Amino acid sequence: MSTAPYTVQQHIKLKRVSSFAPSPDGSWLAVVVQRLDQDGAKYVSDLWRLPTDGSAAVQLTRGDSKDTAPCFRHDGALGFLSNRKPNELKPDEEAEKRSQVWIIPAQGGEPQQLTDEPLGVEAFAFAERADRMVLFAPVLDGVPFDKQRETVAERVKNGASARHFREQPVRHWDHWLHQNANMANVHVITSTAFGKGRVDLTPEARRELSIEPEFDIATDGTRVAVTWQTTGADRERDTVVRVIDVATGGFQAYGGAANTNNDSPKLSPDGRTLAVIRSTRSPKDVVRPTLTLIDLASGTLRPLAGDWDRWAHLADWTADGKRLLVTADDDGLTPVCAIDAASGKVERITARSAGGAHGQTAALADGRIATIRSTLRDAFECYVLDATADSTPRPLARLSGFAVADWAEVESFKVESTDGTPIQGFLVKPRNATGKLPLLLWIHGGPIGMDQDGWHWRWNPLLAVAQGYAVALPNPRGSTGFGQAFIQGIWGNTWGKQCYEDLMAVMDALEKRPDIDGSRAMAMGGSFGGYMTNWIGTQTQRFKCLITHASICTMAQFTGTTDHPAWWYLEMGGEDPYADMPKFDRYAPIRHIKNWKTPALIIHGELDYRCPIGEALNLFEALQYHGVPSEMLIFPDENHWILKPRNIVAWYETVLEFIGRHLR
Repeated sequence: MSTAPYTVQQHIKLKRVSSFAPSPDGSWLAVVVQRLDQDGAKYVSDLWRLPTDGSAAVQLTRGDSKDTAPCFRHDGALGFLSNRKPNELKPDEEAEKRSQVWIIPAQGGEPQQLTDEPLGVEAFAFAERADRMVLFAPVLDGVPFDKQRETVAERVKNGASARHFREQPVRHWDHWLHQNANMANVHVITSTAFGKGRVDLTPEARRELSIEPEFDIATDGTRVAVTWQTTGADRERDTVVRVIDVATGGFQAYGGAANTNNDSPKLSPDGRTLAVIRSTRSPKDVVRPTLTLIDLASGTLRPLAGDWDRWAHLADWTADGKRLLVTADDDGLTPVCAIDAASGKVERITARSAGGAHGQTAALADGRIATIRSTLRDAFECYVLDATADSTPRPLARLSGFAVADWAEVESFKVESTDGTPIQGFLVKPRNATGKLPLLLWIHGGPIGMDQDGWHWRWNPLLAVAQGYAVALPNPRGSTGFGQAFIQGIWGNTWGKQCYEDLMAVMDALEKRPDIDGSRAMAMGGSFGGYMTNWIGTQTQRFKCLITHASICTMAQFTGTTDHPAWWYLEMGGEDPYADMPKFDRYAPIRHIKNWKTPALIIHGELDYRCPIGEALNLFEALQYHGVPSEMLIFPDENHWILKPRNIVAWYETVLEFIGRHLR
């Protein structure tokens, strides 16, 4: 153990490159880098100046605050969100719980506080070429601006904590929503880029901006495009894009249709066209997110690249407005691509030979592209590349502190499933290992998602590989990056069928390899991967142990406890869980629990409202009752993910000890 090339203590001490904003001339990036605080108890974040010519980076901010969301003002000053203590205003007791917009002058100097929103700022942006700022901020209806903060404090101190609901959803991920008239709602606020002339553009907003709203501001500052949510016919949230005239507050809604979402709005450089990712929900067919252009004058919708069998994630327009930059899962990789705005032609920008997964991507003023990139053997870092086909990303100065894991090797494999469909995956193992290696089968969540050639802070296979294990990362039915029909294979109440068979086909193939010891194998997963691990426990005894994190073990009972029940009905193909519960539960692990014999470790965060902790408690009791060797690890202060540094250490140490006990 002591000679392991990579440990969890090293893992949590790495700096985490999380986002960036390109400077107006493209010569440098303002990069958000998370790091451990001095006590090792939480992550804070700083801003770094990262030149795009590859020269050394310079730290811009420091301290125990969270400095995030950089955005350049039209005069070259750098704005960002921070919960740092005010330097010119008298702070109240709650000041550090709120973020405000701060500014670093273009000529440099100490950050200066720009906003003092009573209840904080959740997101903001400057217009690229105009004296305009737009932000999301909570507002208390009917209370004067200068009384908002004290009114909320008084109500928290002396009022009731009750939340009265009349419709779903009532929770989201790890927090309760509300429908109370006496509680604040997020509004769209505008002012000059210097914080003057504050105007509320959405005084009528109630729940419409309560769940992960998005916006984009026109380069000339005249309009802002905001996602606006209402309850759809299927009881899920529909979204239109409300384009608001900043001068008058008037607006027009675009993209509205039954059971339809318009997400990731991006206004074109000339302000005439709105790009969105548009999808329509159906219990019969899985969603098909499609890049769509909306002409703001006529409202006409024009899908782009409709014959491209991949899900595009919209990143940016090029400066000339002729192409849109996207990323998309593709056969285990996540490349940067460009889509022609006129023809819809797709061009792969990052060379396939470069591999990797690319996240945030932006066009630079000089025509190049900046991106955050990682691989299974390297942490997130910033790169630049030419905006031409088959470009090789060029690394900028490293910020993570990680050295590429040359001691590990990664192999992409494909095996044939029971129906003849090829199943792709990755095998990560120690380089130059001898003999047969014990195998860990890691099953990704979603189920709509993909195990990629990319870094993962929470489920990092290198920490297991460093202990001498081989880790398999398969992409069974439901995974993105392999076409719409492949994703459709998980839609409906079919979770325990073909996806399970795909995974067993992968195991059958891996066990035949000369470098894998099939008699020392285990399986584990989180969220849907946790569900599948539970299903595996009831269907086979081929594994020495199982680890199930944030899992589902019931199906019908789960319906009313998850944070978005309406989505669950769709995901289960529209079946009625109340009409015939045994039929609905045909793939529910709890219904087959008597078959489970394999030792199991159950892990859950108590603040997980997507897969509530009752699923873990149900499973633990069922296994205990049936005499199955079982253990449970609970994090009372964590949600669907284990995020706090000391808890991350406890998670990895417990997981690796449990695996070692059963596979060594």
